[in-house]
Amino acid sequence: MPHPVLRRLRTTAAATLLGATGLLPNIGAATPAQAAPAPAAAAHVTNPFAGAAGYLNPDYTAEVKAQAAADGGALSALETQVSANPTAVWMDHIGAIAGDGGRLGLQAHLDHALAQQQQGATPVVFQVVIYDLPGRDCAAIASNGELPATDAGLATYKSQYVDPIAAVLADPKYAGLRVAAVIEPDSLPNAVTNQSKPACATATPYYEAGIEYTLNKLHAIPNVYNYLDIGHAGWLGWSTNMVPAGKEYAKVAQATTAGFASIDGFVSDTANTTPLSEPFLSNPDLTVGGQPLKSANFYQYNPVFDEYHYNTAMYSTLVSNGFPSTIGMLIDTSRNGWGGPGRPTALNSSPTTVDAYVTANKIDKKPFRGDWCNIVGAGIGARPQSQPYGAGSPIIAFLWVKPPGESDGDYPSATHPHGDPHCDPNGTQTDGNGNTYPTDSMPDANVPAGQWYSAQFRQLVQNAYPAFGDAGTPGGPTAPGALTVTGTTGTSVSLSWTASTDPAGVTGYAVYRNGTKVATVTGTSYTDTGLSAATAYQYTVTAQDAAGNVSPASAAVTATTAAAPGGGGTSSGCSATYAVGNDWGSGFTGSVTVANTGSAATKSWTVTWSWGGNQQITNSWNATTAQSGATVTAASQGYNGALAPNGTTSFGFQATYSGGNTAPSLTCTAS
Repeated sequence: MPHPVLRRLRTTAAATLLGATGLLPNIGAATPAQAAPAPAAAAHVTNPFAGAAGYLNPDYTAEVKAQAAADGGALSALETQVSANPTAVWMDHIGAIAGDGGRLGLQAHLDHALAQQQQGATPVVFQVVIYDLPGRDCAAIASNGELPATDAGLATYKSQYVDPIAAVLADPKYAGLRVAAVIEPDSLPNAVTNQSKPACATATPYYEAGIEYTLNKLHAIPNVYNYLDIGHAGWLGWSTNMVPAGKEYAKVAQATTAGFASIDGFVSDTANTTPLSEPFLSNPDLTVGGQPLKSANFYQYNPVFDEYHYNTAMYSTLVSNGFPSTIGMLIDTSRNGWGGPGRPTALNSSPTTVDAYVTANKIDKKPFRGDWCNIVGAGIGARPQSQPYGAGSPIIAFLWVKPPGESDGDYPSATHPHGDPHCDPNGTQTDGNGNTYPTDSMPDANVPAGQWYSAQFRQLVQNAYPAFGDAGTPGGPTAPGALTVTGTTGTSVSLSWTASTDPAGVTGYAVYRNGTKVATVTGTSYTDTGLSAATAYQYTVTAQDAAGNVSPASAAVTATTAAAPGGGGTSSGCSATYAVGNDWGSGFTGSVTVANTGSAATKSWTVTWSWGGNQQITNSWNATTAQSGATVTAASQGYNGALAPNGTTSFGFQATYSGGNTAPSLTCTAS
């Protein structure tokens, strides 16, 4: 039965194991009576998805299987595979808590999750979306909620929505489950970018107060893990958005009883289509026709082209604002695959303008990056998995938060008077710079948000990337196997691994050291050089094929370099490189890259410079900055002062000026 209530988000047979291969038996239509008493609550872990199985929502599984049966043929076989993947359960209105519209309520879902857990040997992660803030979705129409942005609306949100959810989750019989709460998509980013909209200016204090209350209630339950929504790269990727966003999230966290500890991490790309990576657009500063790629109309000087780089940059921003380094970053990959025949398979270097170059090479085929509603050409993305980039990466899992096949929203018509114009396939959008674009919404249906949209589901499956395999095996390369340390010296580690398999052929392997990519090689061995003596390093490897599919990470190995002869022979040193990101005449953003040029690891570093004009820093990130007159001092923070030889890190800042803006000469010292 279609869900009768909005569940959308603006710019806005087996249980899949997250982070492991193999499947757990499907419990099908298990009833609450089948659930035996739950085990005692496990310890609150850093990554609840590691070594765990995702919950299969029976409501969603039934929708998928019904669609597959209706379609039949080869497409049916592919569609059926979707049902084996865990998806989130959305509590998008008060009635959803008890269950309405023919769907299970929260307690019934938890009973099913508990029964599923008792069928296997691993914990089950139950994903629940908390989504009913007063004045919800203030910058669009498609998923406006049921509560007004008023004091009365906030009181109702607390007493009739959050409190009942917390009471169910706190039931001791569910203590052995891991509950991942995705808290209020499409909310706090509006406090950064949409305060010129009266509805958002009015709603923001209720967003902050409501999320603070939710964090306090859910953090008190030991087996609940709280993840706040952070939009996506196309929304907060600009430093002028990312920097204040970090401060906004820190403000909300610090207002809670437990402070930063009340938040386990953050989730991006919820119900959106920004790809994990742009394999042929890896350098936003690459110059084509005299202009950097980031200046293209599609990016509008936003240097963050994909979710991988967005999450790593946002992680650093959040940590610099006080969040612990243990926070985990999640990415919703339910609709960001961009496969199908239109996906580029090789670099096209022939275009001579940035707009043509980006259009020819980007896998995100939207005409306008701000398009969001039932997008033409979108496909299901990477399957839910834990530690996709290895244990050292801040990105701890891929999830399907938005169930593939549920509509983003309808558009205004005689039968849909409350639709959203952004969902109208004949409508247009503007970018704020005088340019107009089509909405790129699918043309063949007008389906309210959250209801099943058959045509969209078919498209998402057909354009899935990696593709669903005819024999039930997802496309793309397998993870490299048998990663082994074959030798070490005082400054190097040598590795080897077994080759990945892939029908299209593996084109290369990416090597990650401590979660950071350090090399891409074509063979199955590699030597990492320029390391510190007597230091432990963790390595993982991923594979990529000719179409850009990336495998899960290999199992991690740890290697310790040999001690330096006689305990000496090493030195510390660093260099600093200055770059201006965006300059608008009265202010600018800048970044500084710090590199360890010595033969020993640094413990800390300091960069100094003197400007020739009246530049004045107004805020900074990833460094502690101080300015006296024209002289600036930037010191490392606790999480980025240690750099291995040849290692790099970066910090950034925003500044004002008038007149000239000549780049200064920098001095770097390390200890």
